Amino acid sequence: MRKFYSFLLATVALLCSTAANAQSFTIDNLDYAILSSTDKTVEVTSGSNKYSGAVTIPASITYNSTTYSVTSIGESAFYDCDGLTSVEIPSSVTSIGNSAFYDCYGLTSIEIPSSVTSIGEWAFRGCGLTSIEIPSSVTSIGNYAFAYCYGLTSIVVDEGNTIYDSRGNC
Repeated sequence: MRKFYSFLLATVALLCSTAANAQSFTIDNLDYAILSSTDKTVEVTSGSNKYSGAVTIPASITYNSTTYSVTSIGESAFYDCDGLTSVEIPSSVTSIGNSAFYDCYGLTSIEIPSSVTSIGEWAFRGCGLTSIEIPSSVTSIGNYAFAYCYGLTSIVVDEGNTIYDSRGNC
């Protein structure tokens, strides 16, 4: 039993050190974290920047002579960026993480590309969105994704979406 606990402790320590060593960096005022060195993918993350105005997320970035594809907007990436007015999301992005745009009051519109398959919990909580279009590719929307979006008057789901429906503006 003692060997098992030693093994378990060593495994937890290894996992914690691996997570702590995830490489993060900033390019053109956007913060990123490497998701996979093998697949050469990164996500936009929260960092020291408090984003404002119009933000364009590139489809790819080059860091340390390696080009990475930007495949997700990470958890809380734009959390509480109340001066953020718009975000352009490239077609390389497949997921929008939990609380990604939480309390971005100034964010009044956003176009979700047809590459996105999942929108996390609380993703747009408290945003100033007035309308949103959900593409047919979205197969997962987390709880409360649009909670407290008081100006939201229209949610349109692409008619090709087999999971969600907006007939009757519901």
